[in-house]
Amino acid sequence: MKRRNFLRTAAATGLAAPFLFQSKAFAQSRSPKRKMTLNLVCGAIGVKASQTRAIELAAQYGFESVEAHGAYLSGLSGGEMDELLADLKRKRLVWGTCGLPVDFRKDEDTFKEDLKALPNIAAGLERAGVERVSTWLMPAHNELTYNQNFKQHAKRLKKVCKILADHDLRFGMEYVGTTTLLISRKYPFVHTMAEVLELVDAIGTGNAGIVLDSWHWWQADDSVADIEALRNEDIVLVDLNDAPKGVEKQQQLDGKRELPLATGVIDVGPFLNALNAIGYDGPVRAEPFNQPLRDLDDDAACRATVDSLKKAFELIR
Repeated sequence: MKRRNFLRTAAATGLAAPFLFQSKAFAQSRSPKRKMTLNLVCGAIGVKASQTRAIELAAQYGFESVEAHGAYLSGLSGGEMDELLADLKRKRLVWGTCGLPVDFRKDEDTFKEDLKALPNIAAGLERAGVERVSTWLMPAHNELTYNQNFKQHAKRLKKVCKILADHDLRFGMEYVGTTTLLISRKYPFVHTMAEVLELVDAIGTGNAGIVLDSWHWWQADDSVADIEALRNEDIVLVDLNDAPKGVEKQQQLDGKRELPLATGVIDVGPFLNALNAIGYDGPVRAEPFNQPLRDLDDDAACRATVDSLKKAFELIR
């Protein structure tokens, strides 16, 4: 997309509004105000990219960490891995998280089959120096009551966490607080910070934590004090998003969000400063599920995303 066309599209959609390898040089390149990193997750902004292409885009547009592709990394030879890691270090990038390649939400057979492949992928992530794996939790179910669902999640995810722990990987779960999703099925499930922390305790492996999304934090009516009560090691990944204007909070749709600071509906300043106060040092990604952003070409989408994250980070005091 031409720059003029991009600016025209951005203005119309509101996108223009926000406009193991951590070396000493990399650490010094970041603002002394924060330890958290600007994280590129291509799929979250509508960009289809291989692992190597994602690394190129992250470096080109000023991101500081990049999503890890577990299946790709686990298939690399020793020489190929060395070459990729050298490139990552040269570009002064570190890994963000890898999405969990296990479907634990369906039937038992599906879960067991996916679990068989996890040790090999986890080993590949360990070789690459990746330290974080993340997923999300559906906040409702049609058949399982809260207690039944909680027990199933704790049992299955404990097995996941044990495998990940064998490879020095931390595991983060994103609670989904969106009201319209919570009431979409018969039985509600985990949808607040307090509840996901109870699930962490029930798993009990020592390497489980949470994925904290500003959207779900806002939807769940969680507070700054709730964040301040956490420790850095409790959080595996942070998502930063805004919400559309003119829609009642409880009528917001999970798949229609905005880039950070696009509307100001979600006050991300206190959110980020609370994270900074507890020393959060992990990746921060934008996950807006925004169609106008997805309609942009790769370069324009990456540029709009990193600009919005950088502007949000300027709120850290």
